Amino acid sequence: MATRSIETTALESIDERTAESVIADAFEQFATDQIAISFSGAEDIVLIDIATKIRPGVQVFSLDTGRLHPETYRFIERVRDHYDIRIDLLMPDAHDVQDLVSRKGLFSFYRDGHQECCSIRKIKPLRRHLAGLDAWITGQRRDQSVTRTDVPIEQDDAAFSTLDHRVVKFNPLAGWTSADVWAYIRANEVPYNPLHDAGFMSIGCEPCTRPVGPHEHERNGRWWWEEAGGKECGLHAQNVRAVKFVGHNGR
Repeated sequence: MATRSIETTALESIDERTAESVIADAFEQFATDQIAISFSGAEDIVLIDIATKIRPGVQVFSLDTGRLHPETYRFIERVRDHYDIRIDLLMPDAHDVQDLVSRKGLFSFYRDGHQECCSIRKIKPLRRHLAGLDAWITGQRRDQSVTRTDVPIEQDDAAFSTLDHRVVKFNPLAGWTSADVWAYIRANEVPYNPLHDAGFMSIGCEPCTRPVGPHEHERNGRWWWEEAGGKECGLHAQNVRAVKFVGHNGR
């Protein structure tokens, strides 16, 4: 049975919906082929564990940037087998990657920021995928970062909606803390990425992720050479700035 903290229970009472009820409501609003879970971190495996009990055939996707840790690739396969689900791996356009590497090398993000690399390896593949969906479910939490303190339970995704295609984003764990996530994982014997046992709290691409110390914030392990206020790869761009809807041709 899941373990919940007093703090999270209070936050959920404000929203008046538990994570389970948010996911169940999302599934009532959208058919199986219209909604999917984005999977990468510890929060997302909690979402999968809850969702498969409600809708066993739930769609799941993961961004394969080509630069993930070997442990992460093995973890993806473990989750696939554990829940007997299909996980769609979204990969970047090979020509875009080749052009970036040819122009700037393999580690340009250390010099001029992560945005260009993330745009090619994450944002473009996700945009293509969401063009065929009406909603997605993410593991964002309000305490993860200064850019996520106001994350709602449900929102119109301004970053990926267009004038002729509305995309809804659900954040069922918005009111959870890191302690809540790990209490659920342990209580329900949910599989997790072994990198967490090596001090990695927030796990992304190998060159842009490092372990954090006992008293460091979890997001200090991501893009540590950049300011905290800009630590979004673009998947949740509206957390950082206002994003206008764009037409289907990107204008």
